Amino acid sequence: MKVGAELEITFLGTGTSQGVPMIACDCAVCHSSDPRDTRLRTAARVRTPKAEFVIDTPPDFRTQALRENLRRIDAVLYTHAHTDHVMGFDDLRRFCETQDMEMPIHATPAVIAEMRRIFSFAFDGSGVAFRNFIRPHVHEITGPFALGDLDVTSVQLPHGRFSTTGYIFSKDRRPLLAYFTDCNAVPQAAREAARGVEVLVIDALRPHPHPTHLSVSEAIEAARGMQAKRTFFTHMGHDLGHAQTEAGLPDGVRLAYDGLRVSVS
Repeated sequence: MKVGAELEITFLGTGTSQGVPMIACDCAVCHSSDPRDTRLRTAARVRTPKAEFVIDTPPDFRTQALRENLRRIDAVLYTHAHTDHVMGFDDLRRFCETQDMEMPIHATPAVIAEMRRIFSFAFDGSGVAFRNFIRPHVHEITGPFALGDLDVTSVQLPHGRFSTTGYIFSKDRRPLLAYFTDCNAVPQAAREAARGVEVLVIDALRPHPHPTHLSVSEAIEAARGMQAKRTFFTHMGHDLGHAQTEAGLPDGVRLAYDGLRVSVS
């Protein structure tokens, strides 16, 4: 983390539910030699001087943790309980072991209920006596909360028939980071909560509309509406080649890529 930085986000993965390259696909992006076109499933690590946490644990979480040499996790925030965002959950057991701690899990009551159903073995209390067993400590999100030196506001975002949780991380009432993945619109309440944010991370699946995700043009419009100072796209499919897509983006808007680190001072 850079000296003097208030916050740093590392993009653990920036790909859609099937990742890029996709299985059995012969398109140019899936066969690209540009490493920025290789996208594991979407997740992020956020660090501040007083906290280090991750947003979502996709099926690729173990690979992402090894690549970034993750040694500490103070908490996990979940956006929703779809497979591509939760199926690395059991890999948190290693952090419970090395830090000898219960792992704080932050999510809405509905997402916690789904996590309890999917990972019943972790929530039934049977592993509490084992240091290397995952030990979740549930924090249901019912309003704003603090995480280390950050104030966290959650907003609900439409994702087709479902909704996902977007997060705005602030310090001293200054919005540092808004993380809005897996959404097909950004409601006015969410836009107001993130207005003037230093860094916006937002869903941008492909160039043309999709019923459950934002398109590139829709994501650009949402970023303008929030007056975000810097914007990074995530949850991208194989329709978006990194170099050619970035060449057509407006100032202040970029594609994220796996391993990218962005600091806010």
